Amino acid sequence: MNRTSRRALRRLLAGIGAAAVLLAAGACSSGGTGDTGGSGGGATGRPTGTVTVFAAASLQESFTTLGKTFEKRYPGTKVAFNFGGSDSLAAGITGGAPADVFASASPRTMKTVTDAGDAAGTPATFVRNRLEIAALQGNPDHISSLKDLTRSGLKVVLCAETVPCGAATRTALEASGLKLTPVSYEQDVKSALTKVELKEADAAVVYRTDVKAAGGKVEGVEFPESAEAVNDYPIVRLKNAGNASGAKAFLALVNSAEGRKVLGAAGFLTP
Repeated sequence: MNRTSRRALRRLLAGIGAAAVLLAAGACSSGGTGDTGGSGGGATGRPTGTVTVFAAASLQESFTTLGKTFEKRYPGTKVAFNFGGSDSLAAGITGGAPADVFASASPRTMKTVTDAGDAAGTPATFVRNRLEIAALQGNPDHISSLKDLTRSGLKVVLCAETVPCGAATRTALEASGLKLTPVSYEQDVKSALTKVELKEADAAVVYRTDVKAAGGKVEGVEFPESAEAVNDYPIVRLKNAGNASGAKAFLALVNSAEGRKVLGAAGFLTP
């Protein structure tokens, strides 16, 4: 091989080596350990886009407040809520409804989601809630106990037993040995409360948080049997979340000191 050929060969090998270095650098930059957050997350894992939260109806006021805080903290994001009976929400999730976070009013309804393999990780209880009687404003029927709801002629509304507030009411009634036939069963706690607010019923058994949220439109009556039916509220990120980083950030807000302050002000109990 002459001198000219040797020089050409050296230049070719140098070029191949440089290309290999560039390819290696590119592979390192694309395969780093930084969490991109998946869909809905930026390069730093900062949440973007819409976070869809399925939550028990009794969380409506407090979660709406936290949603506004979240959107302010992360400009460009939006929290879309679906509030309703926990059993209906769980059925929607297992049926394929798109959602990022599920907050249930009972472990039983959360189990529907975990048993179907739709939860990412283990649900954690973030608050607790207890029952209270919602009577007409001013309490004209002088209701002072759970037993008073069994009086003849009194129109009482209960939550359906398939939803957590209804199941808790049944537990409280069984603990007191009382039997109560309501004029209607409602599919979520807000629907039961509305019946009293509109004076379509004389009383309803709801959560203390709902009585507080009514802001004087109803009269709250506590009863000792409610201690036998305190509900744990679990929350979890969903396995098929379209916005995983947003879901993680929303859960972090709910469990933060700021989140606990908002929930506590609404009347929820610490777990």
